Amino acid sequence: MGCYTSAMSPRSREVLAEALTLPPVERAELVEEILSSFDFPARREIDAVWAREAEDRLDAYERGELKTSSAEAVFDRIGKSDRK
Repeated sequence: MGCYTSAMSPRSREVLAEALTLPPVERAELVEEILSSFDFPARREIDAVWAREAEDRLDAYERGELKTSSAEAVFDRIGKSDRK
């Protein structure tokens, strides 16, 4: 585990250890759910910036300006880096 676990309670370390056994997509979903549970003033602004970024990337893809990878290739790469 990372260098920040020393401040965690034993229960938090247990939850983290269990979460780290999840497949990458499930871990990402878990992270998103945890992050969305925080209510802070800039959250709406950050969400709006990410939405604009997603739209810009989609537009660039539709114009043929982005190199793409299949979902299978991406998840294979994630799985391989997970095993390092």
